[in-house]
Amino acid sequence: MPRRRRQDKDVEPGERMAASEPAEPGLRGPLGPSTTAVHGGEPRPKPAHSLATPIVQTATYSFANTQELIDHFEGKIDRVEYGRYGNPTQRIAEAKLAALEGADDCLLFASGMAAMTTALFAILSRGTHVVVTDDSYRRTRQFLNQTVSRFGIEVSTVPAGDYDALEDAIRPTTRALVSESPTNPYNRIMDLARFAEIGRRHRVKTVIDGTFATPYNQRPLEFGIDLVMHSATKFLGGHNDLLAGAVLGSRELVDGIRSLQAVSGAVVDPFAAYLLVRGLKTFALRMERQNANAQAVAEFLAGHPRVEAVHYAGLPSHPQHEIAKKQMRGYGGVVSFEVRGDLAAASRVVDACRIPYIASSLGGVESLIEQPAIMSFYELTTEERLAIGIKDSLIRYSVGIEDADDLIADLAQALDKAFA
Repeated sequence: MPRRRRQDKDVEPGERMAASEPAEPGLRGPLGPSTTAVHGGEPRPKPAHSLATPIVQTATYSFANTQELIDHFEGKIDRVEYGRYGNPTQRIAEAKLAALEGADDCLLFASGMAAMTTALFAILSRGTHVVVTDDSYRRTRQFLNQTVSRFGIEVSTVPAGDYDALEDAIRPTTRALVSESPTNPYNRIMDLARFAEIGRRHRVKTVIDGTFATPYNQRPLEFGIDLVMHSATKFLGGHNDLLAGAVLGSRELVDGIRSLQAVSGAVVDPFAAYLLVRGLKTFALRMERQNANAQAVAEFLAGHPRVEAVHYAGLPSHPQHEIAKKQMRGYGGVVSFEVRGDLAAASRVVDACRIPYIASSLGGVESLIEQPAIMSFYELTTEERLAIGIKDSLIRYSVGIEDADDLIADLAQALDKAFA
């Protein structure tokens, strides 16, 4: 059975128990993002008086006696029963993420898509309806447009940034509005307050994929959004060495999703949770550097004669720059740009770069580069790609923590070489 959670509304994320034994509460009060990244969600002392968060590598847990088992099921004690329902290492990672996001609760999954699909299945049911913006993550759109219809759930897709179309699409059966901000790969920005207000007025849950922004740059819950999703594989883990996803929001909403996760089994393993905790220690430092590097790279590309367009919310030329300024601390570590040329020209630029790896992910300490037309949408024809806005000349650059001058010099030589 899933573990029963205490209904103690005064328990702060940093105070949640990491094991069956009581622990002193973690740090409390308003803390900066780096202090929260290092200490948030972690009990003092940790089990065995370890400084680092221990990896509790077990699938099941023993009870001292029958009464302890009964107390667990009745919610009188907070402890773990079985690995599919939680793990002490996982709980610390969840508490840390909740502290960073400013959320009541967090639930970790085996991947970002596991978090998104499980959350949506928990919200939706046969006969209900969901609205998604057309620039949301493509796998999320595939799930909604190709999978949920088999379960009697209807889906409407509306143009990004068209809030009238978004509102017009809402029906009496609508249960969720789903979007992403910033979006992949064009870094479009959703007006979170407006999005939340539409959902609230129609009594519909609002769901935002915040992977590109991270809680360092943007905290959607503060604008009234109901649920935030993250692919923790990306910036949160930060080292391209783990798969994990997270859903954050109110305890009531997250508990409903937790019940479904206990059935579906899309759980994160203890070692991945440990790697996430370790990666989060440097989260704020990494985001500061990646924000600064991406801004410098975007400004360089915007002034280059071989570049047709740059898609980065930190540039004044970005269509939603003013919205981003109001709701973001920084503009993230991904820069997308279009070169003056075709698919082959973009490939020459990618191949001429010496620092970034050609890879599909993002958010790690190493810079990565790719062409969406080849990496993510290779199976589509040119006409099909263009119909969903993916141009052959588009390049996505996930900026790492290398020196900005080196990244810019590398891009400069690559552009020169590609068009020589």
